[in-house]
Amino acid sequence: MGEIRVCKEHLDRLLTDSAGSYGAPYQQAFAQLAETHQGKSAAEILPLLRRAADHALLEFTHADLAEQAEAISTGKRYVLRVTVT
Repeated sequence: MGEIRVCKEHLDRLLTDSAGSYGAPYQQAFAQLAETHQGKSAAEILPLLRRAADHALLEFTHADLAEQAEAISTGKRYVLRVTVT
């Protein structure tokens, strides 16, 4: 399970269905990668997740992104604990 802290004004960077208007929410990118990259190697998925996180201006640790990549690769569920500040 991963963890991230997000300022309440920036929830739209993370969540697709938030009230904000940010154009590249991370949740959407993660869902698209989960659909298109299941079964591919985590090493192939990791830089795509890093790019999505950077584009959404979110600071995931390398370990969190590696866990996410592994979850996408294997099709396992990934839980992210979000703390809103």
